[in-house]
Amino acid sequence: MKNQFVLQPRSMLERFVHQETSGSILLFAATVVALLWANSPWSASYVSLWKLPLSIGRRPLFSMDLHHWIDDGLMVLFFLVVGLEIKREIVKGELSSFRQAALPIIAALGGMLLPALLYFALNPSGLGARGWGIPMATDIGFAMGVLALLGKRIPSSLRVFMLALAIVDDVGAILVIAFFYTPTISLPALTVAGGLLALLIALAMRRAPISLYVVVGFFFWAAVLSSGVHATIAGVILGLIAPITPKFRPEELAESAEPLLRDFRAQILSHDKSSAEATLTGLDQLLRGTDSLAERLERTLHPWVCFLVLPLFALASAGVALSTDQLKLAYSSSIALGIFVGLLLGKAVGITLFSFLGVKLKIAGMADGLTWKGIAGVGLLAGVGFTVALFISGLSFGDENLVATAKVAVLAASLAAGLFGYVYLRLALKDNSL
Repeated sequence: MKNQFVLQPRSMLERFVHQETSGSILLFAATVVALLWANSPWSASYVSLWKLPLSIGRRPLFSMDLHHWIDDGLMVLFFLVVGLEIKREIVKGELSSFRQAALPIIAALGGMLLPALLYFALNPSGLGARGWGIPMATDIGFAMGVLALLGKRIPSSLRVFMLALAIVDDVGAILVIAFFYTPTISLPALTVAGGLLALLIALAMRRAPISLYVVVGFFFWAAVLSSGVHATIAGVILGLIAPITPKFRPEELAESAEPLLRDFRAQILSHDKSSAEATLTGLDQLLRGTDSLAERLERTLHPWVCFLVLPLFALASAGVALSTDQLKLAYSSSIALGIFVGLLLGKAVGITLFSFLGVKLKIAGMADGLTWKGIAGVGLLAGVGFTVALFISGLSFGDENLVATAKVAVLAASLAAGLFGYVYLRLALKDNSL
């Protein structure tokens, strides 16, 4: 039997896209399980599981139910990876120059503003008014997963546009959470968080060991959590301040490694095992020096986020009881209508319209291989809100019925956007018009 080799993603961007699309399968499976469980004879166990109290130590700060530990704890890792992605793209990725960044930034602004305006037009006052941030979000994992289903015929320029747009969209969602979904502020805790942030920046500038960065980062998260600012903002900040430049450039590594390699060869030939192990340790430290802290954090955390954190979040958040009464409530609710119209129509029209205006006004340019049909298809796929939309749903409303209504609308709109986007792009591929 012949050996079969699988080509693995080589660059950071390729690894990111590969893990996002693979993780979206598990995310979808977790969503299905949550819905089936919440609508089964064992639905009471689903509700009681996430309300299970879990304490670490004796401090009230670390005493929350399981659902809050996922939202305020594990999801911090998701937003940390988002922060790392944003920094990578700004420093040396698709957002590193104005020419590259202009079109996805303008498109993302349209894809955030129009859904929020449509929602607000349908919910100008009352309890529903707080939900305007829900239809602004795009789920990058699911959107890239749908593109992956269409195969390699999708132009690479369209994939890059989708990825850059989704990252800018993440920035918008983070700002919305930080400024509009923070109910109360504790100035003493915020002061402590500010001091720890200054220490973290100093550690980043000095390229301190990653273990020290993690320890101080934990206390920074705790301070932000107790300040009233949503704890996930701590994750974004940690990602943005992580140094992205390595200690050594590849040519510097070669110069430093050459004498160590000579020593190692001599030690092996002379059977000097202890010296050879010490030399190997030195080589390992040199190799680690060619990796920045940001790259190491993203490479370590991203698989955990894709294959554990997000599926757990979906399992805890997507389990909505789809009773006849709940579906009737969602069907007649202006909140559900605002979310559905915002995600499905607002995203598609906003992204396409703002892209068109940006190009016509010569603020932005079209990348090679990018077409208007492709941009319209991305606009449809961007209506897959899911992860962040569900997250903001929980922040928007205190009433569980309103949260459930919002989640039903997010799930329905995301499913419709994914299907319409897939069919539209598939037809465009058949016509060779992408």
